[in-house]
Amino acid sequence: MLGTLLSFIGNWLFSDRPSSYGIFGPNSASGTQRLPRLVGKSLAKELIFTGRKIDGREAMSLGLVNYSVPAGEAHSKELEIAREIIQKGPIAIRMAKKAINEGLEIDLPSALELEEECYEQLLNTKDRLEGLAAFAEKRKPRYRGE
Repeated sequence: MLGTLLSFIGNWLFSDRPSSYGIFGPNSASGTQRLPRLVGKSLAKELIFTGRKIDGREAMSLGLVNYSVPAGEAHSKELEIAREIIQKGPIAIRMAKKAINEGLEIDLPSALELEEECYEQLLNTKDRLEGLAAFAEKRKPRYRGE
């Protein structure tokens, strides 16, 4: 159960294939509210009412985890993804995270306004200029979070 709830709260989750997940009934970890938002009302009811356990592969197919990897390989996959993300502009990542996390909690027109506000915060950054220069010069950008 803890692994499933972590996937609801964190940015992403990696699962060893032998892992299993399950939620049963209303609980203090907010599964009855978060699970339907991820997998839909019907499937959430089935998983919660039956307490059926799912393995890492099914959790991935349902969108509860991002990756299902063989036992012992989760850390390597985490590092691989982290290395990809660290090459991106930290301000852009922060604004995208804000737009996604906060936008899902409000109506679509408000979420689109939030997205625009987040984008506007990027326009005058040194990182944006570095990204444009790197593209023009056909090189990797060197972002500094400025």
